[in-house]
Amino acid sequence: MISTSADFLPAREHRSRRILWFVRALAGDPMAVAATIWLLIVVLAILADASSLLGENRISLKARNLPPFDFGQSWTLWLGADALGRPLLVRLIQAASTTIGIALVTVLTSLIGGTLLGVIAGYFGGIIGNLVMRISDIILGFPTLLVALFGLYLFGPSVGNLIIVLAVTRMPAYIRVARAETLEVRERLFVDAARVFGGGPVWILRNHILPSVAPTMLTLASVNLAMVMLFESGLSYLGLGIQPPAVSWGLMVAQGQGYLSSAWWLGFFPGLAVMLTTMSFNLLANWFRIVNDPSQHWRLVSRGR
Repeated sequence: MISTSADFLPAREHRSRRILWFVRALAGDPMAVAATIWLLIVVLAILADASSLLGENRISLKARNLPPFDFGQSWTLWLGADALGRPLLVRLIQAASTTIGIALVTVLTSLIGGTLLGVIAGYFGGIIGNLVMRISDIILGFPTLLVALFGLYLFGPSVGNLIIVLAVTRMPAYIRVARAETLEVRERLFVDAARVFGGGPVWILRNHILPSVAPTMLTLASVNLAMVMLFESGLSYLGLGIQPPAVSWGLMVAQGQGYLSSAWWLGFFPGLAVMLTTMSFNLLANWFRIVNDPSQHWRLVSRGR
């Protein structure tokens, strides 16, 4: 039997209605809309810098510590210049790609690794589950910043080591949540039915457990994005994160600390960028949690009135 486009119409219509509902839910939350707009601006700025649309970040001693809001200058100097005369706006965008890129890779690594380990520990249990949970308990027994400082001091500050250290320290949270969700899902009737009809453990995990656990894990990942950004900025500020000539928002704050009395903008604008971006991620994480929790949908309805 040959299928036609009409056979796929209900699925497409359901998908379009789902997307339309998400858009309306987002439009009903002004703070989530503002957070989305800010993150879109940051992403577009990063893409523009990657496409070399912002020009080169050249040193110009004539523009050394140029104050901001001098609109008679080139638009790249509207936020001022640093101690070497480099446009602060361009530096902020370059630092954004570093800070947000590290946060995304770190969260993705800890999300995938922590979810897989948590699902395996929750579904199979036994020696494997106990071993995974004991290791995660040991990692959770130490403060994240302390472990990161020790790891970076031991192995040296670099982008790769920073991602590994932050991913390992954030992974236990995903393991515990994924295990708790798996323990609840594996007792449901549709999982029992899959076992009765001959479904193997791998097939059940892929088709039933992971899809049920995914919304909770994605919500946790959206919250962790802001936390990882703050950790990266703090480590770079302390000198154990991103090293020159690379640049990140935390490193820019550290470099501008000595000029607070004469050139306040060198440390203020990077700090403001960190605050706005982490706040935006937290607001969108809260919105995403409400959207994926049917018991919280009444909040979206009340906001849309």
